[in-house]
Amino acid sequence: MKRNKILSWCVHAYTALGLIIAALMAILIVQGEEAQFQIVLVLVLVALAIDSTDGWLASRLRVGEHAPAIDGRRLDDIIDFHTYTSLPLLLIWRSGLLSGGSAWLLLIPLLASAYGFAQTDAKTEDDYFLGFPSYWNVIALYLILLRPDTAFVIAALLIFSALTFIPAKYLHTSRPGKLSTPTNILGVLWGILVLAIVTGQLNGDGWILGSLIFPVYYLAASWAVTLTQWKAARSSDAAGAPTS
Repeated sequence: MKRNKILSWCVHAYTALGLIIAALMAILIVQGEEAQFQIVLVLVLVALAIDSTDGWLASRLRVGEHAPAIDGRRLDDIIDFHTYTSLPLLLIWRSGLLSGGSAWLLLIPLLASAYGFAQTDAKTEDDYFLGFPSYWNVIALYLILLRPDTAFVIAALLIFSALTFIPAKYLHTSRPGKLSTPTNILGVLWGILVLAIVTGQLNGDGWILGSLIFPVYYLAASWAVTLTQWKAARSSDAAGAPTS
C-alpha cells in the first residue's frame, strides 16, 4: 500500500515537471534570442511527451485511489494551458511572425483556448476531446519552422480558434479507442522526426512538410469520426421522426 502511494506521488511529480518545463520556456521566450527558440521548441516536445504519458501512468497505477489529495487532472489542465496555449502564443509573438499591428489577434486563440479548457464537457463520455483541443504548441512549432507570411499566420490563428467552438470530436489517445494504438505509434514516430528536425539532425523544408503527415492524419481521423457520428445521429433522428 505504501509503495502504491509513493508511486502515485511520483506520477504527480512527473506531471508537475511540465510546470518546470513551462518556466524554462517562459524565460527563453522572454529573452527572445532566435537561437534560444530552438531550445523552446525542444521543450515544447518534452512537455508534449510528458502530457501524453502521465495520464496513462496515472490510470495504470490508480493514482486517484492511492493519492486522492491531489486532483491530477486539474494539475494537468493548469500546466497544459501554459505549455499548449499561453507560451506557444507568446512564442509566436516574440518570434516576429506577426507585425505590430496584427499582434493583438493572438488574443483570439488565447480566449478561445480558455473557453475550450473551461468547458464542462471538454472531454466526452466516449473519450474524445470536444472542439479543437488547443494544440497551439504544434501550430507554433510549424509556424516557427516554416515562417510563412503574416496572412497565413493570421488565417491559421483564426481558423483553429473557430474550430474550438465547433462541437467536433478529436482523438484523445490517452484513452482507449480503436484508433488510439495506431495514432500513438504514429505520434511517437512523429515526435522523433520533429525532434530530429528541431535539433538540426534533419534539414530542409521537405522534412518539415513531410512531418505534417501526422497532424493532417490526426485532423482527418478526428473529423471522420465526427462526420460519421453526425450522420448516424441524423439518420436516427429521421427514423424516429413521426410521420404525418
